[in-house]
Amino acid sequence: MTSRRSFLSSSSAAALSAATHAFAAPKDNDIKLALIGCGGRGTGACNQALSAGSTVKLVALVDPLEGKAQAALDILKGKHEGQVAVPPEQVFTNFEDYQKAFDLADVVLITTPPGPRPFLFEQAVKAGKHVFMEKPVAVDAAGARRVIATAQEAEKKNLNVCVGFQRRYDPGYIDMIQRLQAGEIGDLVYGRVYWNGTSRPGFPRLPDESELHYQIRNWYFYTWMSGDHILEQHCHNLDVANWVMKGVMPVRATGQGGRQVRRARENGTIFDHHTVEFEYENGMRILSQCCQIGGKCQKDVSEHFHGTKGAASLAGNGRFLINGQPPGGKRTRNKEDPYQLEHDTLFENIRTGKMRNDAGYAAHSTLMGVMGRMATYTGQVITWEQVMNSQENLAPDNLTWNTEPPVKPDADGWYPVAIPGTTMPV
Repeated sequence: MTSRRSFLSSSSAAALSAATHAFAAPKDNDIKLALIGCGGRGTGACNQALSAGSTVKLVALVDPLEGKAQAALDILKGKHEGQVAVPPEQVFTNFEDYQKAFDLADVVLITTPPGPRPFLFEQAVKAGKHVFMEKPVAVDAAGARRVIATAQEAEKKNLNVCVGFQRRYDPGYIDMIQRLQAGEIGDLVYGRVYWNGTSRPGFPRLPDESELHYQIRNWYFYTWMSGDHILEQHCHNLDVANWVMKGVMPVRATGQGGRQVRRARENGTIFDHHTVEFEYENGMRILSQCCQIGGKCQKDVSEHFHGTKGAASLAGNGRFLINGQPPGGKRTRNKEDPYQLEHDTLFENIRTGKMRNDAGYAAHSTLMGVMGRMATYTGQVITWEQVMNSQENLAPDNLTWNTEPPVKPDADGWYPVAIPGTTMPV
């Protein structure tokens, strides 16, 4: 069985140029922050970073969509007086300006859509920067392998890398996973993980809008930018499964998926439902569902594990049960915000010289999502070896407004969508 540790030790690192090693910031020194990607999640992540201490200072923002960077700046100024020192010339509105922002900062927040993240992470580590990066860390196997190699370089440079799998910082989840790994429900037999939620509409095209501008503004609905929702959201649940399994990856996956209700032109290339069975070498199974149908469909975001001595249920709203009862005899009521805890940990590590690097396990949880998508898009059995050897490379590096979009609509405005049984794995 291929574990995260064994894979990391055997995979070859990318040849990255040498850069200044990270510093451990004394508690009375400012830690300068650059925000790359200024949408709602980016603004929220920056708010949490600034809440990690008065010495954290925002010095630069980058977002190519008109008005996004300035809107984020206005919000953050209102929330963090004295911590936002961004003159107009440090509000950047071109893709290629990321490097200017890196030069001004000690820590980079990479909160763009997922497609560009492997490239930006690689560039940040080259520049010797600590990183907070949202999940998933890539949209394809090539990008995830690139993140794994870059994670090794970050370790050599003593760089902290925090990834937005906030459940890994949640005391309730940490306690439950420790109990499961200690054998409280016996040997694992199978698990079930769900992200069955509401639907979301796509954005209609604006008059005279360029193709690339439209796809970036409507990024969620293009596999090259979001990875499909089996990655963009369900990766949280798959990461919990990966955590419970101690990083041991499935050997094969089978699945079904498609577009049942979300079939408008603005829904791009992604599916609205996926169901996958992940099989492990020892016969263990993880059953996975993610659905964005809406209406009166059942909504469920949770994880469940079944063992020879019982079962455990985990949910992000604080419901944690072992054999139907709260663990330790009382219900977990965590009053701490795990989104905030991950930033508190990142900046405390930077101040004290400690190191934590989430990128390796985050890349493997991303690969599990890629494996599931390959199964649902093709309708075929997909092996771990196929995933690790996949040549699919969806997102171009060095995006500019002159970049040709990786997918284009036909003459009637429809985008190519995978057809199970016809689409072949790459």
